[in-house]
Amino acid sequence: MLTLALNMLILPRGIAVPMLLPGAIIPPVAIGIDLVWRQPRATWLQGTALIAGMFLILLSVALVGVLAGGEFYERHLNVMLFVAITAIIIFGIPLAWTLTIAALAPGLYLIFQLLNPAIELGSAVAATQFFASGIFATVAARRIMTILAQKTFLFELRDRHRVAELANANDRLELLASTDPLTGIANRRWMTERLDHLWGGGGRCPDGAAMLMCDIDHFKKLNDHHGHAEGDRCLVEVARIIQDNVRRDRDHVARYGGEEFLVLLPGVNEEEAVSVAERIRKSVEAAAFSEPWIPRVALRPLSIGVAAQSADGAISPEQLQRQADAALYLAKQTGRNRVLLHKPESAGRKRIQSTR
Repeated sequence: MLTLALNMLILPRGIAVPMLLPGAIIPPVAIGIDLVWRQPRATWLQGTALIAGMFLILLSVALVGVLAGGEFYERHLNVMLFVAITAIIIFGIPLAWTLTIAALAPGLYLIFQLLNPAIELGSAVAATQFFASGIFATVAARRIMTILAQKTFLFELRDRHRVAELANANDRLELLASTDPLTGIANRRWMTERLDHLWGGGGRCPDGAAMLMCDIDHFKKLNDHHGHAEGDRCLVEVARIIQDNVRRDRDHVARYGGEEFLVLLPGVNEEEAVSVAERIRKSVEAAAFSEPWIPRVALRPLSIGVAAQSADGAISPEQLQRQADAALYLAKQTGRNRVLLHKPESAGRKRIQSTR
């Protein structure tokens, strides 16, 4: 259409005007194809519209040259082939449709060359053969490009699948590395990483925090007298009870040693921490009576050491854990089955507050 507009400006009127009528075929044909392809439709309808539309466009280009005559006759036949090659390169369509369009262009070219009084039959056939070779070479190149694109897409899908599988495997490994296989709660490694995250590498936890160090009383005797199966059952049940008595969306529970559990309570002061610890201790103590299916020997009471850091205090997680450990040790020494709060005195000595 741009070429026709340019011809109207630079060519004599007697040559330019005959070009308009066949050139006017192109806009409605292009619009019609666009309307058919704008929304998903039946494959046969899309194919018919595209092939019929390309035939009319190629015929329009050829007729422009035929009606203009002279040097424009041969020139527009070559333009018609150029249009066909461009369409073959651009349209990502099934091979059968591409071959149909590729056959239309040399066929029209041969017909109009045979009607051209300026050339002989042999020249018309030779020229058609030359251009047909170029068009079908373009079809072959387009087919190779399509195959390569499909292979690239499949390779990309395979790589994405492999990456997704690797990510899933890494997630599973990370879960296994951070989970205690017996109780299903976090393990010591995960808790250490969580403490480092909350403290942010500094000397204090910005919102304050408390730690509960829980230890099952007489656990060795349980294993010795009733077997490791009962000991494992006890660990699983104690882990469940501890988790049921903390805030699942904020607090963290980990199996820290053989029969030790560490509970981290972010944003909790001393009184709240002691209250949570006492609730856990009582729940474990009462579980054998509230759950008849659990043998009494399978649950042993807990001793719990509590340590807390205020938001203004500067203390590392290792120091806070040592304080909870010290409180737990004294709880064991002073009768077991109790909660003890670590409380430093102003003079630097330490005293332990007991609750029962």
